Amino acid sequence: MIDATPLLYNYRSTQQASMYRTLILLLYGSGLRIGEALRLTILDVDLIDRVIVVRDTKFFKSRLVPIGQRLSTELAVHIERRRGLPMPEGNDSRLFASRTGQRWSYSQVITLFQRLRQMARIECPEGELHPPRLHDLRHTAAVHRVVAWYRDGKDVQRLLPRLATYLGHVEIKSTQRYLRMTPELLEEASRRFAQYAQCGSFPASCRLDVLNSGCF
Repeated sequence: MIDATPLLYNYRSTQQASMYRTLILLLYGSGLRIGEALRLTILDVDLIDRVIVVRDTKFFKSRLVPIGQRLSTELAVHIERRRGLPMPEGNDSRLFASRTGQRWSYSQVITLFQRLRQMARIECPEGELHPPRLHDLRHTAAVHRVVAWYRDGKDVQRLLPRLATYLGHVEIKSTQRYLRMTPELLEEASRRFAQYAQCGSFPASCRLDVLNSGCF
């Protein structure tokens, strides 16, 4: 899908394709909600400390979202290009904007995603009720983080509250609903189970890790 973003090029809005690519990378790399990303201003992105300030979220709270070096570099390039568009409110202007400098609307980014999905020939997976949605990037980010923790030998159950905070969830059960079973997650959870089974012991905390983390 990332490779297909140049197909969104619009001669009337020459930054549309590159801006949409950045939006996809941000949604996956930070786990932000679509609305949170669209409300960001240039000032909300701290490239020095690599932190994004998310203001007035779904539950009327603000939070700080750390980001990695690669995403920070992508955002730095994006902001440099963004300054070539109208900046109606200076650095308080929207991070993702149209050629007039106005904020991208939710309906616009969804329509562009549907076009991009079609051009990338991404169809509805077998057994699913609908093709991938833009919001699914947030789910994917959560699942991939848990898979990485499993592979690093981390205590997933202990880290889930941190993931919930990072995603802006009030309760951990909201995060657990994001952790749909995938082949990768199943493989890592099964491997963890097998490791404890081979040792002849399976502590209660580890049973919670594998069975109650929302993965099954």
